[in-house]
Amino acid sequence: MKIKAARLHDTLKVSMDTLDLPEIKDDEILASIVTNSLCMSTYKAAKLGKDHRRVPENIDTNPVITGHEFAGTILKVGKKWADQFKPGDKYSIQPALNYKGSPYSPGYSYEFFGGNATACVIPNEVMELGCLLKYDGEGFYNASLAEPMSCIIGAYNAHYHTKFGDYKHYMGIKDGGNMAILAGVGPMGLGAIDYIVNHGSKPKKLVVVDINEERLKRAAEIISIGSALEKGIELIYFNSSEVKNAEETLMTLTDNEGFDDVFVYAPVKPLIEMGDRILSHDGCLNFFAGPTDTEFVANFNFYNVHYKQTHIVGTSGGNTDDMIESLDKTANGTINPAVMVTHIGGLDSASKAIVDMPNLSGGKKLIYTGLKMPLTAIDEFERLGESDERFKVLDDICKKHRGLWNVEAENYLLENMDEI
Repeated sequence: MKIKAARLHDTLKVSMDTLDLPEIKDDEILASIVTNSLCMSTYKAAKLGKDHRRVPENIDTNPVITGHEFAGTILKVGKKWADQFKPGDKYSIQPALNYKGSPYSPGYSYEFFGGNATACVIPNEVMELGCLLKYDGEGFYNASLAEPMSCIIGAYNAHYHTKFGDYKHYMGIKDGGNMAILAGVGPMGLGAIDYIVNHGSKPKKLVVVDINEERLKRAAEIISIGSALEKGIELIYFNSSEVKNAEETLMTLTDNEGFDDVFVYAPVKPLIEMGDRILSHDGCLNFFAGPTDTEFVANFNFYNVHYKQTHIVGTSGGNTDDMIESLDKTANGTINPAVMVTHIGGLDSASKAIVDMPNLSGGKKLIYTGLKMPLTAIDEFERLGESDERFKVLDDICKKHRGLWNVEAENYLLENMDEI
């Protein structure tokens, strides 16, 4: 089967190639790919090339398919898995395989298995580990975004608190406590706000901190203060650049008690240190954002660790249970991963977008692998619609959905845009 794919050949060398997939073995599955959302981790792999832990040494002769946040439809099933999967099943992938201790993962390591492609061969280890997940909801993009949402859920589940006098860790945030998300209105921050507002255990007060007023306003439009209040949460969007002493103001918002739960969504030293200083007794700081600097450090108050029992935790990705929770809650409408998406593009735009990712504005970039389309901001649909009726229709559809990507828009895109 001939496919097109954005493949990594060397350091920051990503190109769209045409190649032949091998015939599947009895323990493999052939699948089409409809969507792949781009992740900064893919840029990190491209930047490091074969020096990346998950990237093989021989990518110059055996390039790997990029992308690990993907979804599509199963085309053909090897006989080993015929009782569990069938052609036509919609699927998502949990990419954190860790098969027999191997670091290999789709999007980093495989010649014929990755998300930025029109189709792929899913190897046996994915099914053995239970990492090929069926999706019964609407919209391929929702299944594709289950992976980044699972990272948010995983961080939430890794959070913990203690009680004086025992040595147990009570997992999760403090129900009815004070919570802050620092650098909280990027794509992953928006996903986190949506998840927290719709989760069973909720803070009484959620303060979302950022320095970008435009993004704060957009966040308030997408997840409004009123909608959060209906769920029992006092949601505050706070621009820390507009006050002289942000920490003092934040502490005032908690009656100087501090925050039980602080999530840091950018790898910025002063931000981490501010998060440490605003923690309450038994407060937990979650360092969510992964730095590229292997020597990245920040100060943490260990007096408070000892006497105020403050904690710090970090996670990288989510597990299969987190993926299943994401898929289930998306399918039943409890959460809306589309809050993270700002750009849509075809496979022809993926290679350049990966290499340029640190310089690209906005949130998640969603690639439709079977289409030919420049990477385009949803906010640009209206302007482009002046000369292209298709973008006018897409703009009208998205405006009906608070400016967010949606199933109706996806269906129209797949039916009307040029194939790759």
